[in-house]
Amino acid sequence: MTKQLMNPILPGFYPDPSICRVEDDFYMITSSFSLFPGVPIFHSTDLVNWEQIGHILDRKSQLHVTADHMTAGIMAPTLRYNNGTYYMITTNVSDKWNFIVTAKDPRGPWSDPYWLEGCPGIDSSLFFDDDGKTYLTGTREDANTDGTRSQAIWVSEIDLDRMCLVGEARTIWGGALKNCASPEAPHLYKKDGYYYLVIAEGGTEHFHAVTVARSRTIFNDFEGYAGNPILTHRHLGKHYPICNVGHADLVELKNGEWYAVILGSRLIEGYHKNLGRETFMAPVVWEEGWPVISPGTGKVEWSYPAPDLPAATERVVPTRDDFEGDKLAMDWVFFGTPYENFYSLSDSKLTMKLLPRSISQEVRKIDITATQVDKNVPTLAFIGRRQQHVNFRMSTRMNFLALEENETVGLAIMQACNHQFRLERTMENGKQILRLIQCTSEIIGYPHQTNFQCVTTEIELAKTEVDSREMIFSITGDGQAHNFYYGTDKENLQLLYANAGGGKLNPESVGGMVGTMLCMFASSNGKESKNSAEFEWFEYIKTEASRDGRVVAHV
Repeated sequence: MTKQLMNPILPGFYPDPSICRVEDDFYMITSSFSLFPGVPIFHSTDLVNWEQIGHILDRKSQLHVTADHMTAGIMAPTLRYNNGTYYMITTNVSDKWNFIVTAKDPRGPWSDPYWLEGCPGIDSSLFFDDDGKTYLTGTREDANTDGTRSQAIWVSEIDLDRMCLVGEARTIWGGALKNCASPEAPHLYKKDGYYYLVIAEGGTEHFHAVTVARSRTIFNDFEGYAGNPILTHRHLGKHYPICNVGHADLVELKNGEWYAVILGSRLIEGYHKNLGRETFMAPVVWEEGWPVISPGTGKVEWSYPAPDLPAATERVVPTRDDFEGDKLAMDWVFFGTPYENFYSLSDSKLTMKLLPRSISQEVRKIDITATQVDKNVPTLAFIGRRQQHVNFRMSTRMNFLALEENETVGLAIMQACNHQFRLERTMENGKQILRLIQCTSEIIGYPHQTNFQCVTTEIELAKTEVDSREMIFSITGDGQAHNFYYGTDKENLQLLYANAGGGKLNPESVGGMVGTMLCMFASSNGKESKNSAEFEWFEYIKTEASRDGRVVAHV
């Protein structure tokens, strides 16, 4: 049987992919927003099997993000290689905006940020020309003749020795549609004497699209392709199972074949995108001087014949973490930079101190005009991983006794801060209590927009008294139905609550920038505490669709 390239190649909350090839090796990165460490980096030799080899931003000196907003932090990184050096350029909207880090080895260490002066907008990218010059592309707002302003793509030469822009910064294209929404994610390529500019437009949700323009010289106006967009799913309607496709980055293989990595979202039981924006891949061919993505169908397929590359060994990802060793595995992340050390690994246990910060405090506006960044922010005791499958089960064995009524420890399913289910242990009236909390928010806009508003509501869905200090918590997701279990015997858990609606975690309700996180948390909710909780193990398992025998989505 012909080897297949299966989509999504990176399931779960891995948006805004960027890819580069170095000889026989491919490296890919994605956005990480407010997660720490930031910018996961993956390696492959066959484009089919991808292994995470680290995070580019894994030190506090490199990355400041907070637990105030999931839709903040690192957006749209680009990865490039030139003359023995790897470059990653990106935007941190929670810090001083656009910066570059470098490394000689993609596994690290990577440098501290080189912050770029006079570099507006988001989604910056680097292009190395064959004459030795380097160019930076980005987004900015330009004034129109009628007094309005619109976003466009600009380019400038950059001196990577001094890490500064040089010469003129010139607007080169405004997108395929006049006054299109959100022209962004610009990447430059050179082929057959033309410079090609591939961008995203239409916004990163349903109307997302990939468009292309070209020019003989970098600083001239670029000519849009008459066949634009070269990829979109917006015309397929809101029942097509893959949506939001866009934000492409192209890579050329040694044999001259081309592929594109693209973000997209899988729908789950209606127009719900709980997993967020994931990474897909499609072949590219060139016809009459223009790229054609997914030739023959024009849409992202679930699978393609794999390219003729040496087969890599498929990596078996462990389903259980027994917390051996002195470091967390790469798929664990924090929400916000952990300035306070709140966890430890010893004796095959993960111990988490309870910190005063609540996991569901009110979301506030981001002041993007601030010239000083306040890094004196409280740490959230959160250790989580991405939900990667439509149907799943997560479980943990926890050792905890609440000493005060403000103390809560447990598991959470979280989407964009204040959309979450929390299965938590606490105390009420001197008794040990297990309860299920549903937290939702009414949100207008994004936190960095002037019209942003947020009102959060919490509802207690279920509660029971418990007596054992050691307990197993388990949560299953079957499409949009979430079930919550507890007990002391893994094979005989009791059901606390059935069929909690996962649509409450739908990113369309909160702005579709991020995906669902599954986490362990420990909070003393506004008060200092000396208490801690031990987690003996954690399991995350992909399960099969079971409800009514129906297939709820492509798993």
